[in-house]
Amino acid sequence: MIGNDMELDLSNLSTVNTMFVALFSKLGVPIKTSISPTVLEEANNGIVTIRPLPLGRPVNDRVERQVAHFYGVTISKEQAVAGVVVRVISQAQSNIKLLYFEQEETGGLSLALQEDSVKTGKVTSAGMYFLNFQVYRLDLRMNALAMAKDTEAALFKKLEGLQPCEMSELKAGTHIFAVYGDNFFKDATYTIEAISVVSHQDSVQRLKDIEAQLLKKRSELRTFETEYREVLARFAAVSSRFKEEEAAVEQLLRTREDVQASFSSSQSRMSHNTEASGGMGLGTSMDESTSESRDKASKRKWFGWNFTVEKKYG
Repeated sequence: MIGNDMELDLSNLSTVNTMFVALFSKLGVPIKTSISPTVLEEANNGIVTIRPLPLGRPVNDRVERQVAHFYGVTISKEQAVAGVVVRVISQAQSNIKLLYFEQEETGGLSLALQEDSVKTGKVTSAGMYFLNFQVYRLDLRMNALAMAKDTEAALFKKLEGLQPCEMSELKAGTHIFAVYGDNFFKDATYTIEAISVVSHQDSVQRLKDIEAQLLKKRSELRTFETEYREVLARFAAVSSRFKEEEAAVEQLLRTREDVQASFSSSQSRMSHNTEASGGMGLGTSMDESTSESRDKASKRKWFGWNFTVEKKYG
């Protein structure tokens, strides 16, 4: 079993093992993948190609599996204060990672942030929101196995995956992002875009409000789960009692019907005939009894007769 804290390096897996991992993922088993050490080493050594990504100008491309495309986003002080959003979308529902690197004094790049794509509607997407207030990511893989076993837990545990993002703002200057191909076998297609939210203040405020509402709802669900479990246990108990009472009522009604049916004239005649027979066995009729009495009387007369024997002399 693959644990929630375990990450797989797909670049080190054989084709057969990769097929098994892909199958488990298809079946809904949450699998976390790591970034290829080769990509991280090249970035750390500063030997990667960085392409410019102007604000408001999306770029469409295709990236090989376990390979990263690097982009440089330059923002002004005004844009940094207003906020910047970087999002990557795959219409083909490819598995991708959006990465953010910090520039080291040595000229190399070190990984600072990572967002795995999730399915949102008919696409997969990942995003980073630098809006100068706390933004949260939703990790749907947390408690995924528990939610699969207990459908009711899906509601109570879903928001437990809300995790605060490590960074909430960017300084003026050039920032390095990357799109990492995380498919099991084929290349990943994607669209990446960096947006200044100067003209999206309504959306910024709405997102801020929704984040606060989600945190409040998570707290409410924790309390509600306790209440729900208690009521559910009580319901199970009364449901069992209901079945017992239902069976008892049905039995009483059947017994009542039997007693009511005993009030019948046919039942009374049968009882009277049994008593009049003087305890005769079942199956003995009145005619048979009378005939037997006559035979006994005849025998008594026969044995009581006086016979006169006349002697004849020849």
